[in-house]
Amino acid sequence: MHERNVKGDIAKAGIGRGDLPPLDLLRSFEAAARHLSFTVAARELFLTQSAVSRQIQQVEARLGVPLFERRHRALELTPAGQVLHRAVSDALQRLRDATALIRSSVQPRQVAMTCTPGFASFWLIPRLARFTADHPEVDVRISATVDLLDLGRSPVDLAVRFCSTRDGQGPPLFEEVVVPVCSPGLARGGAAPLARPADLAGHTLLTVEMPQGMAPTVDWEPWLQALGLGDLRMKNMLRFTHYSDAIAAAVAGQGVAIGRLPLLAELLGDGRLVTPFGGGAASERGYFVMLTPRGAENPDAQDFARWLRTEAESAGNNLLQ
Repeated sequence: MHERNVKGDIAKAGIGRGDLPPLDLLRSFEAAARHLSFTVAARELFLTQSAVSRQIQQVEARLGVPLFERRHRALELTPAGQVLHRAVSDALQRLRDATALIRSSVQPRQVAMTCTPGFASFWLIPRLARFTADHPEVDVRISATVDLLDLGRSPVDLAVRFCSTRDGQGPPLFEEVVVPVCSPGLARGGAAPLARPADLAGHTLLTVEMPQGMAPTVDWEPWLQALGLGDLRMKNMLRFTHYSDAIAAAVAGQGVAIGRLPLLAELLGDGRLVTPFGGGAASERGYFVMLTPRGAENPDAQDFARWLRTEAESAGNNLLQ
């Protein structure tokens, strides 16, 4: 069957408006035709491979012709599939362009992001004025949470994810280094100065609530292992829901917390916190920037992601390579 014949058959059929396949089926067809893979299309659309396959079958059933030649580990468009692919690709792009134009005229430009509360409090917010000064027309909305949002379904444009450096997705910002921190007065004063790690036994541990079954000192382990120390035992413990509260208690001289660098670089730089035992240890975790499908179509979100990486580089952070 030649393409010319396919177009002629369509014209003769006189397909009406009610005969068009639903838009969600056409989106799945377009993705599968573009990638020539149901699996890759499913990943892009946040569906299962079997769901995409069923949707393609529905389109073929509605049109009464096969759209793909299903070969061993390969797909190829039929002549009818080629005609439909060009038409659907063009229609979807026109819809995207029209939607973007309408949104730009009636809605404010906005970037919505999600990140951990610690990243927001200690690293992002002190720098955010530089972005808003250069982009005064863009509203920034920050969701600071420890919950992992579904980036395919949540109304966010990008995420800064804190995870193992082995599992990171998206461009890296920096790797984390951990080191004990406390106020200058606690480090040098009183009857129990912090001259060596063993002196921690006389001080209060400031920590955050851990998932059930995890030790409250789990964040200390990279530093303890680097120094060849055993289990950490301190006089008593204060637990907090949020890391920022534990650090506020450390600044107030109420105990010793594990510091996450470079998040606490400003507090260390201005002397509100000190590292009584010198250098830290890499935790093998880091921060990564991920654009969501929504963010990939938002030029302001792309600018914000580039700005985050530029800020990390200019701060001289320990970047992942």
